[in-house]
Amino acid sequence: MTDSDSVSNKNEMNSRRRFLVAATSVAGGVAGVAIATPFMLSMMPSERAKAAGAPVEVDISKLEPGMLLMVEWRGRVVWVLKRTPEMLATLKKVEDELADPNSEKDQQPEYARNETRSIKPEILVAEGICTHLGCSPVFRKEIAPADLGPDWLGGFFCPCHGSKFDLAGRVYKSVPAPTNLVVPPHTYLSDNRLLIGSDSKESA
Repeated sequence: MTDSDSVSNKNEMNSRRRFLVAATSVAGGVAGVAIATPFMLSMMPSERAKAAGAPVEVDISKLEPGMLLMVEWRGRVVWVLKRTPEMLATLKKVEDELADPNSEKDQQPEYARNETRSIKPEILVAEGICTHLGCSPVFRKEIAPADLGPDWLGGFFCPCHGSKFDLAGRVYKSVPAPTNLVVPPHTYLSDNRLLIGSDSKESA
């Protein structure tokens, strides 16, 4: 074997060695990604975790006075209603007709145990689920429609069995629903960002 043949063999062996090292590194990297990806995905909140109660952030910047926004949280409909001054004025007028006007039953966080049942007077956050049998009431903001009586000043009406709630989600007397609508935990992250499902800004 000549010196040139020996050099050629060494070069070929070095080339093979570099190829094997590179191939092994690539294989190891792919395996590492394959292991790491499921781990990273497992740290992200799944749809099941969200349904179990992960807070939901809502942009209310485009919510006009008198408008009702519907949001899903825990698989339930949550209403966000921006009340007008006229709507807020009705709350005191209907107190004598309500079963629990002072929200004495535990259907809301302590910070919503007030006349408006809210943090900000103009914004109502309430679950859109009738407390009778879980039907979904409808928003009836018109005053005194023929089918709801001359004293109706707007609110929520459950078509299933006739339960009525005022514009703070407080239940009327002598209807099937036993309690006011539920006010879920919530907080404001800013003037236009609402967090439903938690009263801590750290959950956002």
